Amino acid sequence: MKIKEAKFICSNTRADLCPTTTLPEYAFIGRSNVGKSSLINMLTNHLKLAKTSSFPGKTQLINHFLINEEWYLVDLPGYGWAKVSKDSREAWRKMINFYLKKRPNLACVFVLIDSRLPAQKVDLEFIELLGTMGVPFVLIFTKTDKQSAPKTDSNIAAFMQVLKESWEELPTMFKSSSTSKEGREEILSFIEEINKRYHSQEEDSY
Repeated sequence: MKIKEAKFICSNTRADLCPTTTLPEYAFIGRSNVGKSSLINMLTNHLKLAKTSSFPGKTQLINHFLINEEWYLVDLPGYGWAKVSKDSREAWRKMINFYLKKRPNLACVFVLIDSRLPAQKVDLEFIELLGTMGVPFVLIFTKTDKQSAPKTDSNIAAFMQVLKESWEELPTMFKSSSTSKEGREEILSFIEEINKRYHSQEEDSY
């Protein structure tokens, strides 16, 4: 997939205020400081589409970007915020949960995992939440350029082994680096394939 155009549409705190559209939507979410904004910018070939920051929790809204006039990329607030108030964490949790439940055109959620770390409780809990809700998702292991390939593969294998304890079928996963652009073509091809199925189902419904 070639990204010809990527433009910011709107930011919201409520799912019912998000764009009214039938276009497929792909949401990106992960722990604070997992490299989400850098990944989004890398995927879209737009250095400043999503705002990057060294301060965790920078994204506090549901941000919609329209890609090629064909699908939406949604930048969701991160979870696991260490330096924000309890009230803020609860407000963000409710916002994210409401979005996940109420967006009928949500085609897939990309859950970002830091490939350098062992399985984190907060990641596993969010993955479990998606499973409970029946929301389709895949995993993206980020920052693979920050360590050796064997170390990355070892950490990913350990993470997937933990998932096997409660999941009969493991989710699709990708490895990525915003610096080397590893995973870019694979992730965009995955989105393109879902788009084809999504539009085919729409045509069948008419």
